[in-house]
Amino acid sequence: MLVKTLLNKVEDFKPFVIWKVEYEESGDWPTLHVWFRARANGKGKCGKCRRKSSGYDTIKERHWEYVSLWGISVWFWYARRRVDCAVHGVVAEWLPWAEGKGRLTKTYVWFLSRWAKRLSMKEVSEVFRVSWDQVFAAVKWAVEWGLEHRDVEGVEGIGVDELQFGKGQNYLTLVYQIEEKCKRLLWVGEERTKECLRSFFKEFGDEWTANLKFVCSDMWGNYLDIIADMAKNAVNVLDRYHIVANINKAIDKVRAAEARKLEEEGKEPVLKKKRWVVLKRPENLSEKQETKLRDLLQYNLKTVRAYLLKEEFDQFWGYISPHWAGWFLDRWCTKVMRSQIEPMKEIARSLREHRPLLLNWFEARQAAISLGAVEGLNNKAGVIKRRAYGFRTYHVMRTMLYHGLGDLPEPEVKHSFCC
Repeated sequence: MLVKTLLNKVEDFKPFVIWKVEYEESGDWPTLHVWFRARANGKGKCGKCRRKSSGYDTIKERHWEYVSLWGISVWFWYARRRVDCAVHGVVAEWLPWAEGKGRLTKTYVWFLSRWAKRLSMKEVSEVFRVSWDQVFAAVKWAVEWGLEHRDVEGVEGIGVDELQFGKGQNYLTLVYQIEEKCKRLLWVGEERTKECLRSFFKEFGDEWTANLKFVCSDMWGNYLDIIADMAKNAVNVLDRYHIVANINKAIDKVRAAEARKLEEEGKEPVLKKKRWVVLKRPENLSEKQETKLRDLLQYNLKTVRAYLLKEEFDQFWGYISPHWAGWFLDRWCTKVMRSQIEPMKEIARSLREHRPLLLNWFEARQAAISLGAVEGLNNKAGVIKRRAYGFRTYHVMRTMLYHGLGDLPEPEVKHSFCC
């Protein structure tokens, strides 16, 4: 089979034809050069509106890189025409294999962007012998195309969270769609402020915001204020992960303070190397940790009482009725307030303050909302951040997050180079 026959099988080059193919073997990387020309008497199309227009002149011949075939580099060559469009004036003609002024064909752009979901951009550039900038340009182009063509109509449940970025207390605001039918990143904000989250709802639009049924968030007051103001029709649900994480932080404070006190008093260091014993779920403990936990529970320590309160609170998530869940919550908070363990008392005060929002969790659980999706997606965002180590700008991080988590659409193609 001729090379040009093969290329015509996997690509649609109309109204252009391949008129010459040359094989060149120089250096370590053999190359196929493929020359195109326009069909005889065929008018060029405007590069902006694809309207057939009369010719104006011809630009100097240039080349575009295509997907390598059998380890052979492939380059397309063509002397592009300029056309005189009735709407846009004199512009470069539309080409089926290229977009804009880039040096990569559209097929190669999508090929590189798909690989960049699996590997770091540095690894992709090394494997396919292109520059890091070319890989990022491919990813950026794929993201922009996907954002322009994605459908956000009918979104009913969203989750709001933050992601630490860069040095210091710098955070991005991330908004996810968290329905069972679709879990994806919807929006990335450069800061963690009220105005940043408000700008999401403004971009999302009043009509689609009014259709939201559930918004999942943590207990940060700024998020809660904006959600109450902008998404009045939605039920605000507190994220279970953040509540459990706050309880674990309180237990860790109790353990650390009590361990220091035991050391100062010269008593047996029974809490030494016991951090994960009291923080991990019982089913996740190793045999050695289970033994340590059994030994620790014999002591009358604040850490032990805090641990037992944490394990008792886990029953809260097993309720079905919001009424009985509220009854349990009230009893648990009362018990905690009598425990004289200040970090745990702070948790109880916070849960009492946010009681209505906390009980909304049971209403959302009956709907087709994935309440664990926020933390799952945020964990994946953390992986992308680590894979993008060294990228210090918001715009690069935003592009990589959309690329990895946005579930963005791709154009239909005649042939897909599977990877």
